[in-house]
Amino acid sequence: MLGAMVAWACLIAVLIAGTAIAKAQEAKSFFYGKQISLIVGYGPGSGYDVYGRLVAKHIGRFLPGQPSVVVQNMPGAGSLVATNYLYRIAPKDGSVFGIFARNMPLVGLLGNKQNAKFDPLHFTWLGSSTSFANDAYVLLVRKSAAASSLEALRKTGGVPLVIGSTSEGASSDAIPHVMRELMGLNVRAISGYTDSGQLFLAMDRGEIDGRTVGLSAVRAIKAGWLSPDGPMRVLVAFGRSVRHPEFPDVPVAQELATGERERRLIEAIEVPYGISRPFAAPPGVPQERARALQTAFMAVHRDKLFLADAEKAGVDISPINSAEVLDLIRRVAETPPDLLRAIEKLIEGS
Repeated sequence: MLGAMVAWACLIAVLIAGTAIAKAQEAKSFFYGKQISLIVGYGPGSGYDVYGRLVAKHIGRFLPGQPSVVVQNMPGAGSLVATNYLYRIAPKDGSVFGIFARNMPLVGLLGNKQNAKFDPLHFTWLGSSTSFANDAYVLLVRKSAAASSLEALRKTGGVPLVIGSTSEGASSDAIPHVMRELMGLNVRAISGYTDSGQLFLAMDRGEIDGRTVGLSAVRAIKAGWLSPDGPMRVLVAFGRSVRHPEFPDVPVAQELATGERERRLIEAIEVPYGISRPFAAPPGVPQERARALQTAFMAVHRDKLFLADAEKAGVDISPINSAEVLDLIRRVAETPPDLLRAIEKLIEGS
């Protein structure tokens, strides 16, 4: 009897191992010789584009079959166009994945009023290249602006700081509303810029007084702006509970909240910064291919060649995996309804 049980156990183990090998071979067979598309929800030269191209350059080496990976920029509506495309239109076979704005999960949870046609809990998440451990989303202003200090922005009847942004629902559009409604700062947002590159150009030309942007993106694209004699200064840091060590005199947003409820709102809005450069594939990707993409994503962020390129680009690499991304999204989903409604009004600018 015991011998028969041992024989059955061995047979089951062999069958399980054989199934696992077959699935792994299927994933390798699928990716071999393929050209994988990496969709970037912003135009060339943006911070998201920098991360997207870094991952595209190296991740193929860690996928079974070592496929080639090409970048396809799909800007529009603060990356909402690309997010909807990935969820609803892109092939669900593992041949397409992408990067989009960190606040897209929040926009998706808020519903159709933001034209979101996706459920963030059902994406095939790969992870995020940075958890903002060494980064910040900053209010960057021209030193020559009429109002270029917090004191000036809080002065009753003072000149507003003109902030450029992309479109409704994007971080660059929502944060000015947060500054005005929750922090008492006199800012005015002008939306409609196509992508981050256009916003950098607008600041360079003096068309706008400032913008909100990832610190790592400024380092990668406009490093000279952050030097002591550069033309810009950082006034506020978002996405952090403590001040950035390189900018000890710059307060974080929660410090500037006008009250406790306002501080709680800012805290809830800042949760997505923990997935600051999120990568995802469409829902429904076959399990073994999804696992291959997730494994490759984390492996590339430990790779010496990738990390060397990231250091040259001046971007923060502090990755989190797919499970950690989902955990943060669930935290947003569990935000009390009254706070979610208040956040929705802020994003809408009402």
